[in-house]
Amino acid sequence: MSIPTSSIEQVIPKQGAMAQPSAAARRRRWRFVANGKAATGLALVAGYLLLAVIGPWIAPYEPDARSNELLQPPSAQHWFGTTHLGQDVFSQILVGARGVMLVGLTAGVVATVLSVLVGVTAGYLGGLSDDTLSALSNVFLVIPALPLIIIVTSTITDAGDLVVALVIGLTSWAWGARVLRAQTLSLRRRDYVEAARATGESTWRIIGFEILPNLTAVIASGFVGTVIFAVMSEITLAFIGISSVSSWNWGTILFWAQSQQALAQGAWWWFVPAGLAIALLGTALALINFGIDEFVSPRLRSAGRARVRTADGHVVRMRVGFTPVLARPATLPPPRPRPEVVTPQRKEADR
Repeated sequence: MSIPTSSIEQVIPKQGAMAQPSAAARRRRWRFVANGKAATGLALVAGYLLLAVIGPWIAPYEPDARSNELLQPPSAQHWFGTTHLGQDVFSQILVGARGVMLVGLTAGVVATVLSVLVGVTAGYLGGLSDDTLSALSNVFLVIPALPLIIIVTSTITDAGDLVVALVIGLTSWAWGARVLRAQTLSLRRRDYVEAARATGESTWRIIGFEILPNLTAVIASGFVGTVIFAVMSEITLAFIGISSVSSWNWGTILFWAQSQQALAQGAWWWFVPAGLAIALLGTALALINFGIDEFVSPRLRSAGRARVRTADGHVVRMRVGFTPVLARPATLPPPRPRPEVVTPQRKEADR
C-alpha cells in the first residue's frame, strides 16, 4: 500500500508545505519595523549614526577654523551661520554628532549587559545568589550618576568621551537589573522552563534559549532609556563646562553660545541648530521606545482599531483609557418593581 506524497508532507514535521512559514508568521516577524513610530525612530537614529561616521569627512570647514566673518547669519557659504570667532556652526554640528552617539551607545551597551547579567542571574538562580546580587543592585541604585561623573571628569584631566560613557554605563544598570529580575522570577516557573529543566538542559542554556527571548522587549526598552540618559548627561556636562571643551559635541556648542551671550546678541543660529539636533534625537529614541511598547502589548497595538456598534446603530471606536458605555436597547421591557417585604418591625412602626 503506497502512501501519497502529500500525506507524507503533512505528517512529517519540517517537511514539505507544512514547513513553509505562513504569511501571518512572516508578517509577525516584521511587525515591529512595520510600526510607524518604530520605523520613523529607526530611520532618524540611522541618519544620526551615518552623520556620526561620516560627519568629520563631509564637514565643509574645520570646527576650530577661524575667519573674518564674525556672527554671520546662515548663508550659502555657512549654512548654520558663524560664531563670534568666525567658526562654522554647521561643521561643529556634524563633528559633534560623533561624540554624542559614541557616549550614548557605549553607555547603553555597558549598562544593558550588566543589567542582563545581574538581573537574569539573580532572578533565575535565587537563594544566596539572588540576595547578593540584589544587594549589589540596591547599592548602585542609590549612587548618583551625574555627581560621580563630575568628580571623575574633574579628577582625570584628559577624560574623554569613552571615560564618560563607561562611568554612565557602570552607574546606570541597577534599575534595569531590578526590572529584569522581577520578570525572570515570573518566567522561571513557566511550563516550558520546567519542561526544559526536566529534560536535563543546563542552566545557562535555559537562560539563553528559554528566558532571554521572552525578555527581549524589556531589554531593548532599557537600552533605549539608558541611551537617552547618557546623551542628556553628556550634553549637560559639556553645557555646564565640566567635560573638556576642546572636543566638540552639541553641548560644547551650547556652552560657547551661552558664555558669549548669543541670545542677547540675536545670534539665534548659534544655539538653535544644536537644540533641534538634541530634540530630534530624543524624539527618535522615544518613538523607538513607543514602538517597543506597542509591539509587546496587544492592547496598545490594537488601540483605535477595535470598534463596537451600540444599540442605536452608532459605531464607537475603542481607545486606550476609554471605555464606551452602551445604551440599553429600547426593545427591552422596563424592569419590574420589586415586591415590598413587610417585616414585623415594619408592622410595629406602622402601628
